[in-house]
Amino acid sequence: MATEKQPTIIKKYANRRLYHTGTSAYVTLEDLAGMVRGGEDFVVYDAKSGEDITRSVLTQIIFEQENKEGQNLLPVTVLRQLIRFYGDSMQALVPSYLEFSMNNLSQEQQKLREQMTTAFGSGAFQAMEEQVRKNMSFFTEAMRMFSPFPNGSPGGAAPQGPQAEEPSDLDALKRQMADMQAKLDKLAGK
Repeated sequence: MATEKQPTIIKKYANRRLYHTGTSAYVTLEDLAGMVRGGEDFVVYDAKSGEDITRSVLTQIIFEQENKEGQNLLPVTVLRQLIRFYGDSMQALVPSYLEFSMNNLSQEQQKLREQMTTAFGSGAFQAMEEQVRKNMSFFTEAMRMFSPFPNGSPGGAAPQGPQAEEPSDLDALKRQMADMQAKLDKLAGK
C-alpha cells in the first residue's frame, strides 16, 4: 500500500526566521521558493501559536518575486481585478477558477513550449490565443453550470443595471489572462 509523502514542516519564529524541521536548519524565503519550484510540499506554522501560516508565507514569496527586476508575473490590471473580487458575490468562485486555470496551464506547459519553439513569431502568439480561448471556454462552461437561470437572469432576459457590466469584466479578464500567458511564455522561452 503506497503512502503519500507528508509535507515538510517549516516553523516561523517571532524573530521572523524560518526553521526547516526536516534538515534542522534555518531557511530563507528564497529557499522556500526553490522548494516550491522543485515540487516539494511544505506547510509553515507559527512556532509560538501553532497556527498554519502557509498562505501568508507563500504570498510573501510572491511579493518578493514580484519586486525583483524583470520578474513581474502579475500585471497591475490582474492585481486590481483580484482586489475587486474580495467581498464580491464572485469571490467564492475565484479560488476554484484560478486553481483550475493554473492546473490547466501546468498540464499544457510542455505542449505550449513545443508550440512556441516550432511556431516562432506570430505563430507563437496564435498558439497562445488558442490556449486562452480554451481556458475561457472552460470558464464559461463552469459559470453556466453554477447559474440557476439561462443567460444569467430569471426568464432568460439580458441582465440590467450593474450586472450588465459583466461582459466587459469578462473581456478584461480575458485580456489579463492573455497578458499573463504572454509573460509566462516569454519566461519559458528564456
